[in-house]
Parts: sequence; structure tokens; C-alpha cells
Amino acid sequence: MNDSNVTPRSNLYQRITDQIIGELERGTLPWLKPWNGQKLGERVVRPLRQSGEPYRGINVISLWMAATAFGYASPYWMTYRQACELGGQVRKGEKGAPVVFASSLVKKDADAADDAEAREIHYMKGYTVFNAAQIDGLPERFALIAHQPPLDPPARNSQAEAFFAATGADVRHGGARAYYSAKADHIQLPPFESFIDAVGYYATLAHESVHWTSHEQRLNRSFDRKRFGDEGYAVEELVAELGAAFLSVDLQLTPELRPDHASYIESWLKVLKNDNRAVFTAAAHAQRACDYLHGLQPVASP
Repeated sequence: MNDSNVTPRSNLYQRITDQIIGELERGTLPWLKPWNGQKLGERVVRPLRQSGEPYRGINVISLWMAATAFGYASPYWMTYRQACELGGQVRKGEKGAPVVFASSLVKKDADAADDAEAREIHYMKGYTVFNAAQIDGLPERFALIAHQPPLDPPARNSQAEAFFAATGADVRHGGARAYYSAKADHIQLPPFESFIDAVGYYATLAHESVHWTSHEQRLNRSFDRKRFGDEGYAVEELVAELGAAFLSVDLQLTPELRPDHASYIESWLKVLKNDNRAVFTAAAHAQRACDYLHGLQPVASP
């Protein structure tokens, strides 16, 4: 087994996109799948590297799908080589899951003039990781995270309240619709009391807060949207969906399906089938939006 994945980059895009398309065609959302599985006794977390560092972007979705498909309860993932270095052994016949690493390098032609501009080259490579549940002999710290029952949401969640208040977004309440108005630059939500539970309220606020980051004075994200329901609109909705899923995990919330998910599935399928890079782009923008919102939080005192 080899840590590297020599699959061409275009095939890597297609492989992960096809998995997501398959889930959507079955009427399920892969970024919510962990909450619909059978292992609700454990609190859902982002997939973790062997170092404990959480995965980001599209890798979160890819590894959530793999964990759900094969019933892995452990959040830890590592390469074959990393498992060996830790004294572990991937069991014979186990198949890994794909993850990607994106970066860039600056290149300047050797014969170019000293003042010539260097080119920034973006690249992506794929590699394979295995869940700790597929590996024998790992140190005790890779045992399953202690089982913790899902949090029973109180009337108000103080952590979530503080997080969204710190963003400074103009959040207004009233009416029966949830949306972000780019023109007025405010988030509109139904009254807190009208939601089935607190988790539904905060998950909806997370979704609209990701939309809020798209404003030109923040992350300036548009996808060339021109009208309601066009492809750019569908991509932005996908960004908000993924971003809300990431934020919900960060805030220890477990969101349920939104009533409008069914109406978006068809448009998301169309986008993904037309462009096998679309979900990679959406996940990257979703991660950027989450980073932006986290960056607005007060710095903890040393």
C-alpha cells in the first residue's frame, strides 16, 4: 500500500463528486448524514487527523460519507504509513477513503529577467487514508472517543448565542421566512419561539450567517448570480449548506433537515453533474466563510 494517490486530478474530482451525486439522488444530504446514522450515541465531530487536527473543506464531506457508508465510529483517519509509524497495521483487504491536499507554489522561469513577475501555480494532490477502526495495534489514545449523549438543547444555547452575537451581523426577527437580504445587509429569521427546537434555530442562523459573509465588504462572493434559481444561486446555497454543517459541528449542534432541502436537491444535482469541481469550490468557500466567522470572535485571554 502506498500513501500517495496517483489518480489523475480530474478523476479525483469525479470520484468524490459521483459519491455526492449518488447520495443526493437517493434524497439524502451527505453533509447531514452523520446525524441520520445509527451511531447517535456519540457526539458528531469533524474527522480528525492522527495529530488530532480537524480536516477541513471537502475532506470533511468525503470522510463523513465514508464513515457513514462503512459504519466507522472513530473520528480518526491516517495514511498507511502513519499507521505503521504509530505501531499499527491496516487490516488486510481494507479499502481507504480519498482526501485531497490543495496548495500553491511560486515559480519563476530560470531564464527570466530578475524583475520578471513570478507565477503562482495552484495544485491539488490526492491520497488515501484509513479510519482507526480499520487499523489494529494503535495506541490507546486512538480508541473511540468516550461515548457522550447528544446535548439536550436548552431554551437558549449560550455558546451559540455568543458566537453569532460576536459576528456583528444585523439579525432581525419576525415573519415566517428565513433569509439574508444582500441589499439591506441583514439576516431575517422567524421568532425564536416559532422553531421546533433551539438547534433548528441556530442551524438556520448558521446557514444565513454564511450567506452574510458573501457581502462585497466581507468575502465578496457572488458566483455571477443574476436571478433566483440560476446556477450561481444554487452554488451559493450549497456553500451556505456546507458552511452551516461545519459551523454546527464546531458549536456542538446537531441540525436536522431543513424544509427547503428537497427543493434544492434538483438544482444541486444539475450543478454537480455539469461541473465535477463545483462541490470542491463550494466546500472551499464554505470553509473560508466559517474561518471568517470564527475570526470575528473575541480573542481569549492568555
